Amino acid sequence: MTRILRIDSSARPGNGGSRSRELADQIVKNLKAQEPDAEVVIRDLAIAPLPHISNETIAGFYTPPEQLTDDLRAALSLSDELISELKSADTIVISAPIYNFSVPSALKAWVDHVVRINQTFSYEDGQFGGLVADRPVYVAYAYGAVGYAKGGPLESYDFMRPYLTLLLNFIGLTSVTSFSVEGTTADDAAVSASAVEALAQVDAQFAA
Repeated sequence: MTRILRIDSSARPGNGGSRSRELADQIVKNLKAQEPDAEVVIRDLAIAPLPHISNETIAGFYTPPEQLTDDLRAALSLSDELISELKSADTIVISAPIYNFSVPSALKAWVDHVVRINQTFSYEDGQFGGLVADRPVYVAYAYGAVGYAKGGPLESYDFMRPYLTLLLNFIGLTSVTSFSVEGTTADDAAVSASAVEALAQVDAQFAA
């Protein structure tokens, strides 16, 4: 059975004005239309926040498996779970609003557990390499202001999309398709128009 892993990071709920979640809903709707029997695994980082990695977690990352103590194994258990969840997915959907020009801290915590030496990336002879087999990744971005798109006046302020794209590519996920909605803090009419346009772009992508 096809498995879709959905990762949400907006502090706002889906019914509370989160435009990134709304975009992710549309992406999943299209994926399910293609494969109705697909399983959707949801990792909601707002409802169930992840703890930040600790000193013990980092120590475990760099300890050879045969030297791990029970305490270090316990410190790695969440990272193990999240990496297994990621690798078992056939398709990945991530929703992220821009917070202070970058990803929400909830999503950064997920990144820190998942981007792990010898598990999702390698480092040999001075070179990095991704260890996660490539698969489709769809990312839904939401921006409060207008102008973050390529060539826009706020493009240089966007440390969210370039960062997340780099991280996904870094671990081996290079088939990344991004969608975005801008101006989510504008008046209701403008926000609705922007959302309609973004949702239509999602539908057009899957209709192609």
